[in-house]
Amino acid sequence: MKRTWLICIALLFLPLLACSQDQAKRGPSTPAERKRFVEITRKLIKTPLDENLNDDAKWALQWLQDVPDVNVTPCPFPLGDMVPSDYRHAPRIFSIYVLSMGVYAIEHPEKTTDETPQYVAGVEGALKAYQAILKNKAGARSEDLDDLLEKQGNGKLAEFVKTASRECRAP
Repeated sequence: MKRTWLICIALLFLPLLACSQDQAKRGPSTPAERKRFVEITRKLIKTPLDENLNDDAKWALQWLQDVPDVNVTPCPFPLGDMVPSDYRHAPRIFSIYVLSMGVYAIEHPEKTTDETPQYVAGVEGALKAYQAILKNKAGARSEDLDDLLEKQGNGKLAEFVKTASRECRAP
């Protein structure tokens, strides 16, 4: 049941975020757009609950969907069970996770064959955003994200992400 729920959540985000080069609606991204995307993502990581960034976040997600040359493959499993949880800030954290993957793709265009580093970058961005939330709202804890922070602190985050992301590649 949990796996089905996660797949449903991922499928809701895939149409928004998946990029298909065969059906590109526009040309490749410009350096100015990539710069803006990275800046917006970094602002969201630092102040994830800033409502003044909502329009920028929407632009960044739409841009990531539209451009044919910056590709990410959203997978909810590296975030543990945070996606199907009742955690109030899960949608924003998931968005920052995906946007952080996009920043990694922009900054490491030569590393497109292995998705694991992109997922790790996404989770790390999400965890930074989570920590920023906790600075302002100590009661906004998530057991799932706390578990990921613990894995990060123990140096086990990358291995967890690699293992968890296999669920998205499974037949």
